[in-house]
Amino acid sequence: MRSNQDPALLRAFAAEIKARRAASSLSQEGLAFASGITRTFVAKLELGQTSPSLTTIFRLADGLEAGPDEMIQSTMKRYKKELKAAK
Repeated sequence: MRSNQDPALLRAFAAEIKARRAASSLSQEGLAFASGITRTFVAKLELGQTSPSLTTIFRLADGLEAGPDEMIQSTMKRYKKELKAAK
């Protein structure tokens, strides 16, 4: 089975989550608790090892006290930088 995951996009989302979590002074466990997901899943997201569902994006945004739209827009900026760096 072929993966349709975009590694650059996963790295951009991972960086966004890490940056927002650090700015909020939250541990992975704290973010997981605030978001209603497991700490191991937060770790996998931050390592770019898995892709979040729409539900997860909304839960993370809530846990980070941010809007999902803000997170997506910031992730897109990071993604564009990832693509430029790869050229």
